[in-house]
Order: sequence, then structure tokens, then C-alpha cells
Amino acid sequence: MKDVSNKPDSFRSARAQCRLLVPQDCIERLRHGDTDKGDALKTARIAGILAAKRTDELLPMCHSLPIHRADLAFELGEGQVTIVAEVQTIGPTGVEMEALTAAQVAALTLYDMLKPHTSPDCLQITDGRLLEKIGGKSQFRRYLREPLDAAVIVLSDSVAAGHKADTAGRSVERDLTAAGFAPVRYQVLADEPDQLREAVQEQRLLGTALVITVGGTGVGPRDCTVETLQPLLTTELPGMMEAARNFGQRRTPYAMMSRGVAGLAGDTVLATFPGSRRGAEETLAALLPGLVHLLEVCRAGRPHPGGYS
Repeated sequence: MKDVSNKPDSFRSARAQCRLLVPQDCIERLRHGDTDKGDALKTARIAGILAAKRTDELLPMCHSLPIHRADLAFELGEGQVTIVAEVQTIGPTGVEMEALTAAQVAALTLYDMLKPHTSPDCLQITDGRLLEKIGGKSQFRRYLREPLDAAVIVLSDSVAAGHKADTAGRSVERDLTAAGFAPVRYQVLADEPDQLREAVQEQRLLGTALVITVGGTGVGPRDCTVETLQPLLTTELPGMMEAARNFGQRRTPYAMMSRGVAGLAGDTVLATFPGSRRGAEETLAALLPGLVHLLEVCRAGRPHPGGYS
């Protein structure tokens, strides 16, 4: 199975359909709920809902998801039944397979309940396809339409002194590059407030779109990032780091101790990440859709041609 443990939850929905070709007399049986096995449409609706809820048991690579809504609609036409299934969840991956499975199982149920009344040659399941998918990376993008520059500033006495290698900052640098940021400048500093303030101000003067610091957000005696950079924020965005802490808290109880802040420092977006590799990766995973939206749509001086959506 694909690892989705580092993907944030979002609202997701999918609509899928398939068709059952049947003789016209079977259409009338469906219309009146008249088959030897009972009301076929009502039974097929229940079967489709159950199928959506149990798709992970049928398809080995599908994730188990909480299904918040599942329903089916049936359109009776000339010699055919169109089945449309809609499924919704809030989770880290989509529900298109659940919607497709629901539609197909509903069609199979109708097939089973109608076959005593006609020849099997007269029943055909066809046109199974996805109609619509909402949510996830297709709606909340995790990459830029056009490149913007970024800077990653690592705060660590031990890394700056050469006593250990940096993995957290390099991981953030790599993931920003994958998201379309270019160039991504990288710098390592000791936990010194004056050096940090000077480095961030330099990036602001360069007009750098995004500055991420890595380290110094904890409670150690040398952790100075928050106190140093918070006064530089002209528009603080507390919801960003609340989202990051909430995301991290579901993975480790230590996330509650991060004091990171984020916001706009003039036209530069500034965010302070924890110094552990896992903490930095999870923070970026939680914030990346919001950062992309902020940089492309909301940031002063860079209105998106399409406006808000």
C-alpha cells in the first residue's frame, strides 16, 4: 500500500457511474419493485452503500477510510438503468475507488435480481467510469504553478560547528524543490539571535518569497528563533502553526512543545520549523497546500489572475 501517513486530511468526494442494459419489461419491474427477490432498486442501493464502506476489504491496495456519506441514484431509461454513486470522506486519500465499487456492486445486485426474469444475454453491465473527484492534491495543490525563490536557514550550534550533519534542513530544501521552488538557498547558523536576524533581513531585502528556519523552536536555553523572528512579522498567521502542531500531535505527543510561529514579514512569508527531521518534514507536509495558496493568491503584490477560489 502507498504510504499516506504524512498527508494531511482534507474533504474528499467522488461520483461514479455505470449502466445496466436490460429489456424494457425489466425496467417496468424495477419501476414497480416487482421481482421474485423483492424491490431490486432498494436492495441495490443498500448493496452499493455497503460496498463503499467495505472497498478496502475487496481491493487489496485501498486504504481503510471513514465513509461520511455514501448514496446511490438510479435513472430508469429506455432499456437501461444508469447508476450514480457518490461517496464523501475527510481523510488523507480519495474515495474514487469507493464510488466506483459502489456503482458496480449496485449494478451486479440489479443483475442478480433481474436474471430470473430474462435471458442472461439480455443483461449487460457497461460504461463504468469516474464522473468527478474533489479534494486532495487535485484541488489543494502542493506545488507552484510558476517557480518562486525560497531560503532554508538551519539553526544549530552542533551542525554549525561541524559536529553532526544536518538532515532536517536538507529534507525541507529537497521537498521545497520538489514543490517547484527555485532557487532554494540553504544556510546553517549557530543559535545566535543577531546572526539569525541579519540572515532573515538579508532574504527580505532580496525579495525572497519564502523563508523557512529549521531549529530553535523548542524550550532549550539556546532556542532563540521564536523570540528573534516574531517581532519581524508584520502579519502573524497563527493558524498555520496551529495546523502544523495539530498534524504533528496526531503522530507524536512531543509536537505540543513546538513554539513555532509563521506569517508575513513584509512581502516575505516566514515560518519557523522544529529542528528534528521528522518534525520539519511533518510541518512542511501540513503547511505546503496553505503556503502555495498564500504565495500565489494572498501575498501582497502577487494577486492570482483567477482570484480566490
